[in-house]
Amino acid sequence: MMLDNTSPASLAAIDSGAALQIVSSASDIAMVLDSEGRMLDCRITSSQLPLGETAGWVGMAWRDVVTTESRIKVDEVVEEASAGRSVRWRHINYPSGQGADIPVLCSAIQIGGSGHVLAFGRDLRTMASLQQRLVEAHQAMERDYLRMRHMETRYRLLFELASEAVLILDPNSQRILEVNPAACKALGFNAKRLIGKNLAECVPEADRDGVEALLIQVRASGEPDSRNISPGKEGGAGVVMSASLFRQEAGPLFLVRLTPLGSAEADPRLGPRRSIMLDVLEHSPDAFIVTDTSGKILSCNHAFIDMLQMSKAEQLVGRNLSDWLGRSGVDLSVLIANIQQRGAVRLFATQLRGFDGSDLDVEISGVAVKAGALPCMGFSIRDVGQRLGQEKPSLRELPRSADQLVELVGRVPLQDIVSETADLIEKLCIEAALRLTRDNRASAAEMLGLSRQSLYVKLRRYGIGEVTDRSKK
Repeated sequence: MMLDNTSPASLAAIDSGAALQIVSSASDIAMVLDSEGRMLDCRITSSQLPLGETAGWVGMAWRDVVTTESRIKVDEVVEEASAGRSVRWRHINYPSGQGADIPVLCSAIQIGGSGHVLAFGRDLRTMASLQQRLVEAHQAMERDYLRMRHMETRYRLLFELASEAVLILDPNSQRILEVNPAACKALGFNAKRLIGKNLAECVPEADRDGVEALLIQVRASGEPDSRNISPGKEGGAGVVMSASLFRQEAGPLFLVRLTPLGSAEADPRLGPRRSIMLDVLEHSPDAFIVTDTSGKILSCNHAFIDMLQMSKAEQLVGRNLSDWLGRSGVDLSVLIANIQQRGAVRLFATQLRGFDGSDLDVEISGVAVKAGALPCMGFSIRDVGQRLGQEKPSLRELPRSADQLVELVGRVPLQDIVSETADLIEKLCIEAALRLTRDNRASAAEMLGLSRQSLYVKLRRYGIGEVTDRSKK
């Protein structure tokens, strides 16, 4: 039902006081102005609007209580409302003694034919805060975008200029996503032909199964691995293909490196001196082994192969060092734990079990190498079984020190060590008592707190009486 403007119920018939009360209930601030913009009344209904005491505003012009840049907007709002035109919502700022200005969205209407204007506004601070946060978030995104652009530029430059052949692969399809010029040269293809192609299709047919097996192994274990492949083109040198996994936002990717086989470029730090060092270690009379952090053998020299009486290194590579090392399988765990804590271990005494079941007494020194793409450990093993003057402790000889006693641990069960050691101590005490009493067995029994019969039993058990009797004859 439409109301006629002449009806008593029409909004135009509402007086200024009633209109002010209605509007103040629906807005945060309401003001009644005359035709010149002076305040006749002002009400703030929001307790969260910090405009201070507004009772002194009555009689002042509206434009005098707003900020400088908002005065023109106030004049336009009053002029449009006095003329009876539709007034737009305007953003008007009020000064605040607490720092930032207070934003208020204002509009106005003419009240009846009295020429008075009713202005009202809504607090915009919540919206302004959201807008500020949006601007700050946008600026942060812009900064991150620029930083990522700079990083990508540096990465791209290094990727293109690197002398090492590098490829980036999709782990699911094994297709090449990125390739640098060095890799194109190593594989004998241009970049356009390599991008999107399966890596196995870019190597000689004899190596394709090996390349696929390498990638499957690396993806399954998550550990880097490598494999030798044939020349990429006729007359070229063979290469070592190394693969490892790394993560990006989209998921894991393969990083594949191609290094000329037998070249010093395989490691930029491997110069002539280091090559000589590797040759010396290979032909050293002491065994030298390189393992991963769990003890799996990665490489070994000829001396280690000879110690185990094997025929070739392939029989050892990939197996765990604990298969041949130590007593009761615990020595390798002790070695690794000490290396991880201290970085190195020196002269660790243990045994090495050969292929035929023979045992060698050895000393091991180990060190951890954490630099490089693959953390590893190196072990130097020396055979000490033929050292001149070396006396091994046995159960028939009482250890003279804690170190000698420790050497029995692992070779003999603990129960036997305790039992035999107790017998040896008992024998030595009886011999000492006989020496002190000049072979007076009655006095020796009293000194030891034994009966004569018990002493005679122990003398026969250890053969002490027989030795004494023979010496008297």
